[in-house]
Amino acid sequence: MDQRRKLLRSLASSVILYEKIVTSYANARAAKAYTEKCITKAKENTLHSRRLLLSKLSPMAVKKVMEVLGSKYKDRKGGYTRMTKLNNPQAGASKAMLELVE
Repeated sequence: MDQRRKLLRSLASSVILYEKIVTSYANARAAKAYTEKCITKAKENTLHSRRLLLSKLSPMAVKKVMEVLGSKYKDRKGGYTRMTKLNNPQAGASKAMLELVE
């Protein structure tokens, strides 16, 4: 597994488990798409989708996304995450907060 995929797996698992993370803007943009696809896959709630998610997320994140978030977002067509840009002039890189919507 290359570094970028490991980073996305880690960020998406953190978003699912903690429901809010702060990271760089570029990483938040990449993790947003990755997380949205995982939640959409979890809405199917089949053994096949669980096994696909196990290849993309940590086991604890898969458990939460299948049992909690899949049923929570079953009627929603997309847009499960919200990205808010955090501006801090003293910091060099721009930061963003990625969170799950209610």
